[in-house]
Amino acid sequence: MPDIEVSGRQVAVTSPDKVVFPDSGHTKLDLIRYYQAVGDGALRGVSGRPMILKRYVHGIQEEAFFQKRAPKKRPDWIEVAELKYRSGLSAEEVVVTDLAQLLWVVNLGCVDLNPHPIRSDDLAQPDELRIDLDPMPGVPWPAILATAQCAREVLEEHGLTPWPKTSGSRGFHVYARIERRWPFAKVRKAAEAVAREVERRIPDIATARWWKEERHGVFVDFNQNAYDRTVVSAYSVRAVADARVSTPLTWDEVPGVDPAAFTIDTVPKRLAERGDPWEDMDLHAGSLDELLELSESLGPAPKPPKGSIPLIEIARAQHKEEALEALERWKGRHAGVVEHLQPADVLVDGMRGRSSIWYRIRVNLQHVPEGQRPPQEPLEVDYNPFEGVDWEAVARRRER
Repeated sequence: MPDIEVSGRQVAVTSPDKVVFPDSGHTKLDLIRYYQAVGDGALRGVSGRPMILKRYVHGIQEEAFFQKRAPKKRPDWIEVAELKYRSGLSAEEVVVTDLAQLLWVVNLGCVDLNPHPIRSDDLAQPDELRIDLDPMPGVPWPAILATAQCAREVLEEHGLTPWPKTSGSRGFHVYARIERRWPFAKVRKAAEAVAREVERRIPDIATARWWKEERHGVFVDFNQNAYDRTVVSAYSVRAVADARVSTPLTWDEVPGVDPAAFTIDTVPKRLAERGDPWEDMDLHAGSLDELLELSESLGPAPKPPKGSIPLIEIARAQHKEEALEALERWKGRHAGVVEHLQPADVLVDGMRGRSSIWYRIRVNLQHVPEGQRPPQEPLEVDYNPFEGVDWEAVARRRER
């Protein structure tokens, strides 16, 4: 078991030869060496922030599990901050402030880093506004970049400095540093105003609709600013086959950018040669006042659809592969229906469970002629992620 000396400490690396990325062959030690190489940039995205540990203990081919609480057995130099949740429970979450702590987290099986938008010295008032651009199936990459540019314009016109990065997955992120003056509810409200204004400006491309069955194009996800949400940080490696990295960019780089160019192999060299485009972010904290004024001018948000969209549910499964297999079985029985479906009509939702993501699949039948729409059938897979939860106890904790 090798040790890495960093930040004046010895960080133990367990199972260094364990393959984390089967397609590329990258091991846990490769992952740790990557984070060591991009340490300054990675720390800039997480330093002082409580984080949820998303652990891939068997590599990316198996589902991760989420761990809010810092492991009880941890070095005395691992810092924590206590966050309280709506359930009435609290959790001491890991807070990384140096490279040794960061590598210790990665050694636990964390591929990407998932910090909250707050600092441990003030857990009530965020210092980041985060816009997550989430494309619906079939949406081309240029549409995502067009939405990012529009979000940039809205943020700049309302007094904030936007910072772009690839998500390392299908989407794109735009951040803004903000003064620590507003609670989570206000930050989320400001982010929702950004989303609705983007939708107003480019309605054929972007949507701010919260209900997935109403969405089209690129969803401007404002809910990542809610209290319990986290987003992968800058320089995080993502759990995808080619080990892509969520990479900070300059706005000059955004048009035509290829997210596949940023991987565990290429980003360290890029950072060493070009520096970190987000290095000065902390110097540009802005006010939410103008966005909150925009929110008031836009009026109430749209109400949820009431039975107007013909949805059926196909499966609730513990694992994504199991859910997709259930969808294929359903398609096999309804070939005549499938030919009418558009890519965005199949809704695959990753849902937060007690400690991991579970998957729900629904089908929107809006493009299927009414007389050919199948009824709701028994679910192909019916997984209950909350089996055994004492909901009365949860309610009592919330009342305290």
